[in-house]
Formats: sequence, C-alpha cells, structure tokens
Amino acid sequence: MNVLLVEDDPKVAAHIEKGFIGEGHSCVAARDGERGLAEALSDDVDVIVLDVMLPLLDGFTILERLRNDNVLTPVLLLSAKSQVEDKVRGLRSGANDYLTKPFAFEELLARVEGLAGRERESGDKTLIKVGDLTLDLVNRKVQRGDTEIDLQSKEFQLLECLLRHQGKVVTRSMLLEQVWNYHFDPQTNVIDVHISRLRQKVDKAFNVPLIETVRGTGYRIADPVVC
Repeated sequence: MNVLLVEDDPKVAAHIEKGFIGEGHSCVAARDGERGLAEALSDDVDVIVLDVMLPLLDGFTILERLRNDNVLTPVLLLSAKSQVEDKVRGLRSGANDYLTKPFAFEELLARVEGLAGRERESGDKTLIKVGDLTLDLVNRKVQRGDTEIDLQSKEFQLLECLLRHQGKVVTRSMLLEQVWNYHFDPQTNVIDVHISRLRQKVDKAFNVPLIETVRGTGYRIADPVVC
C-alpha cells in the first residue's frame, strides 16, 4: 500500500510515517498543502492521509480540487477540530473518512487499510470467507458450514464491516460511522445490542467463535479470505 501523508507537524508526521513503514507500507510525506496537492495528483497513491490545517493550502481546499479534477483516491482527513460541522464539510467535500486528533495509530492504520482494501476490490469478488463462514455480497446471504443464517440489515452490515478489516481491531467509532453513518457518539448501546444479536446467530451454535471483543477498543474477527 502506497500512502501519501500530508501533515505539517513534524512529530506527528514522523510518528505516522514510522508506523506505516513498520507495517510494511510505503509512505511519502508532504509538509505543506501545495506539495501535498502535487503528490496527490500522482498515479502511484493508494490512500491519502490529509491534515486539515496546513500552510499554503488547507486540507479542505486540496480535497475539493482533487474531486473537481476527478481524482478518486480515497482520502482520510485528520483534524484537531471535533465539531460536527467540520466533519460534515469534509465528508461532503469528498473525504472517505475523518479522524479527530489525538488518535491511536492502530485506529488510523485500520481505517487506512480498510479504505485501501475497498479500493482494490473488483466486481467479481462477491464472497468474503473466514473459516466456515461465507458472506455473499450479491445475494445478501450468510452461511456457516451447511447452515444459512438469517441476518437483519444492520447485522449484515456489521458483519461485513468486521470481515472487511482483515483481522484488524475495528473501533466503536468506526462501526458507528460505517454501519450507522453516525459521525459522533450518540451515547447509546446500539453497538452492544447488535454485536450480541450477531453473536447469537453467528457464533453460539458453532464450536469456534469468530467475533472477539478487544476490551476498551472495539471488536475483531479472524482474517478473512476474499474470493
């Protein structure tokens, strides 16, 4: 995965760059908006991690220019601004995801790898498998072994989200954004309720449980094989 990081804070940039390289990814860093825009127009970028507050050109302006030029590379915005209106502006400008500072690198990595994975998917990859579990994206069906499992719409989306992150920890905020389209914490137990229902259907009647709780962070499922 080739990551473009546009971040003017040298300490933050060094931390992120070191993290991506340590995970085996390539990372090119730009320290201002003009350089970032030039690098973003390159064909050799899988995901752009873009800070909002930058010298010369801010992140929103870069994003708008990219989308106006029909550059569809996935973009994750980084910002110290946590106001809902800033998140809404970023997403409406064409961002694929939005992460507020401060953040754990593990969450940034999971989000970026998720964006890159969705970008690489082709139309003939219609099944996601892990162990004896199969999720059929076209027919919206789930089967474990010889048993077909009936899932409600949100349960299906929740399972799909967990599978797509290939064994990485999926945080609660990621689930709220990707499954419920909440870009804030509604302070409800909606995730706990749906995870509990999903476990009843996907794990309870089978010998090997697939859904793991990572205490204080989120959930994880074993590495899927996408067919």
